[in-house]
Amino acid sequence: MTANRILPILALTAAALSACAQGPLSRDELVAEPSACGNRSFEVYFAESAAQLTPPARQAVDLVADQMVGCDITKVTVIGLASATGTPEANLNLSQRRAQTVAAEFERRGWPAPAFQLDAAGDTGAVAPDGTMEPLRRRTQVFIESRPR
Repeated sequence: MTANRILPILALTAAALSACAQGPLSRDELVAEPSACGNRSFEVYFAESAAQLTPPARQAVDLVADQMVGCDITKVTVIGLASATGTPEANLNLSQRRAQTVAAEFERRGWPAPAFQLDAAGDTGAVAPDGTMEPLRRRTQVFIESRPR
């Protein structure tokens, strides 16, 4: 090997060894925590024929709100759904109330009301073409767009 090739190898080896002499890197230097901000979605489930948050539903909303404290919430779409157990009109009304309940809970946590878009699907799609009912239809779907502050 020529001297022109050995010198760069020695320089790299020396640099690597000097880094080892400084000791191991801390966890914070090695691992970057992912940001909670960005696009995400989740579901909030309700009791049959109800639009009030159950304790587990409130916990789900609180968990997401807590995780996104440092985020700039730019858009929140809440879609209310219902099973096909009532009339189409009643199911649409129930779906609207479910979406409003979830949005109100996030607003209570300080999220900006103008960011919300509410929609209701009622029981549309609750029954498949073969006549079977979609399980766990009593919910809202929440889609969040956010960015770090």
